[in-house]
Amino acid sequence: MDRRHFLVLTVGAASLPFAGKAAPLEYEAGLLEKHLKTGDTVFLDFKASWCSTCAAQERVINTLKSENSDYEANITFIDVDWDDYGKSELVKRMKIPRRSTLVVLKGDQELGRIVAQTGRSQIKALMDTALEAATA
Repeated sequence: MDRRHFLVLTVGAASLPFAGKAAPLEYEAGLLEKHLKTGDTVFLDFKASWCSTCAAQERVINTLKSENSDYEANITFIDVDWDDYGKSELVKRMKIPRRSTLVVLKGDQELGRIVAQTGRSQIKALMDTALEAATA
């Protein structure tokens, strides 16, 4: 085996542990509707990069995802950048009061919402609601 093939195979093998860890989708117009129309359960995270509450929520969400791969396998996670979409039609229509709001949707139903909560038990309960809807 030559050096080039060895390096390609090594990099490929090293990336396998990360293959199942899909990053959340970045919101753009039409993305939410597309996923809801196909029957996906959607977990919306209204966040800002400078928001410490949002960062605390993200740490909990990532920990829960790492502990249970069913979350990422069954739920569509979409991050909504508050700086870009805080005054958007989506925010107005859904009555999102502020950044650090987490919302679960399926079809035309809102299944749950958390505003500015960072507790593991509250976020896990919301993610479990999403998982239950996604696998029903």
